[in-house]
Amino acid sequence: MLVDIADLRVTFATRTGTFEAVRGVSMRIGTEKLGIVGESGSGKSLTARSLMRLLPANARLSAERLTFDGIDVLNADERTMRTIRGRRAGFILQDPKYSLNPVMTIGRQVAEAWRTHKGGGRREAEEAAADLLDQVRIRDPRHVMGLYPHEVSGGMGQRVMIAMMLAPDPELLIADEPTSALDATVQAEILRLMEDLVTRRGMGLILISHDLPLVSHFCDRVAVMYAGRVVETLAAGELARARHPYTRGLLDCLPSLTHPRERLPVLARDAAWLQP
Repeated sequence: MLVDIADLRVTFATRTGTFEAVRGVSMRIGTEKLGIVGESGSGKSLTARSLMRLLPANARLSAERLTFDGIDVLNADERTMRTIRGRRAGFILQDPKYSLNPVMTIGRQVAEAWRTHKGGGRREAEEAAADLLDQVRIRDPRHVMGLYPHEVSGGMGQRVMIAMMLAPDPELLIADEPTSALDATVQAEILRLMEDLVTRRGMGLILISHDLPLVSHFCDRVAVMYAGRVVETLAAGELARARHPYTRGLLDCLPSLTHPRERLPVLARDAAWLQP
């Protein structure tokens, strides 16, 4: 078991009182592909960031249990957390143009990620960077290493981000909306790449997404979040037969080419969904 979370809560102090953004989330994750879906603000990213202790300074984190491979993340010191962040658990962010350093070449950034966790000399790091770029199916990696982030496409930039996260051979990969800024064709290529790498390396994957059809085809299990809570967890193949009214409402709002409708329904919310 890679991740064990029980009764996770993230709160923020505001001018009007305390706001609980994550409310009692519990989940266990092994070497599988788990999709976390829900609307913006439902607590998906905060849940993943809590595992890495990458929360804003004004956030208060508590849990009955929050462990990564048996390590108590909640009480671990910063030195221990640095052995987890990046080295054992990689975090792929949403848009590479905001995540990559604009004044450093692609090769230098990938090599730096490798040296940070593996050590070694400059030439060894450059060879490793070229190999990593080749693993994420970038053509002519030696040429790409000399380019700057603004000189590559969004899809290639996301491949570079994946290469940087794979540098230390992590056991868990967290992907926060990794394809939202990409067109449909490139999106499919990135997902196929991630699936191949996760399967080949035997890693666990947490995929955060708004796209229910995507996670139903790509993931093994799906956790549906609403207002800071997990309201339903089920096998990805069973998503179309979900029972919770919130999940059903999200599915009913999806457009369909085979069954077109003049007007898509608006999700009707129930105050009871907010209750534990």
